[in-house]
Amino acid sequence: MIFFAEINNHAYKIDLENPLDVSIPLDFNGAQPNAYDAERATATACEAGGLIGDTRRGGSCNFEQVKFIPHCNGTHTECVGHITDQRISVYQSLRDSFVPAALVSVLTENASQTKETYPVELNAEDRLITKKILQNQLENTDANWFDALIVRTLPNDESKKSRAYMEHSAPFFSTEAINYISEKGVKHLLVDTPSIDRAFDEGKLSNHRIFWNVAPESRAIGEASLIHNTITEMIYVADEIEDGAYILNLQITSFAADAAPSRPLLFKLRE
Repeated sequence: MIFFAEINNHAYKIDLENPLDVSIPLDFNGAQPNAYDAERATATACEAGGLIGDTRRGGSCNFEQVKFIPHCNGTHTECVGHITDQRISVYQSLRDSFVPAALVSVLTENASQTKETYPVELNAEDRLITKKILQNQLENTDANWFDALIVRTLPNDESKKSRAYMEHSAPFFSTEAINYISEKGVKHLLVDTPSIDRAFDEGKLSNHRIFWNVAPESRAIGEASLIHNTITEMIYVADEIEDGAYILNLQITSFAADAAPSRPLLFKLRE
């Protein structure tokens, strides 16, 4: 199916039959990415008396009990409820269906070699996604494609699909970079790391608060908080997907929770 759309007075064809999936499938029986040394995601056949939810064991059908932590076990989308006392749900926050999006690939900078900052003391192993790098990569991108920003870090390899991030520290955004993203009006930020913040940041989650416009260290939204913004983490963007403009369809599970498993799909555009 070909979908026709007009964006900023330009007509586009969108191929809906060939989406580019940038989620990491959650394999309950295979390799999984992992943050904070959380327990593996598991799926276990339900049993009730003589009823077994596994056809291989004689059951009439398969039905399983699934156990996982969205923030730690794979691709997930989160909302401002992640940092507030108010129990705001991601399915209530996400209102956009098809979103103009820009995909950009970035090298990261060693924290000791940049003047950009972060609220906690950094060490020689910390690597930052900086404003400087984002500006250089996005300088020719039309502002109409900043409803969503998808950031692919380099080097990019398939180990991201199964990486244990307590053993391999991940890059994160500098304060200046997140301010820059917010100034661009980005509503949906997607990254291939476990968090837009440093893994251990004294509980500040400063970048999350900037992106959702929540006061530093506050656990409450204000009148100006951006409650319909979302952050999607632990995606994987294959090398064959080129940087540029796309239409994003951010599919999530309807969880009444601050985060839910998600499947971001990108659709190519033709003028």
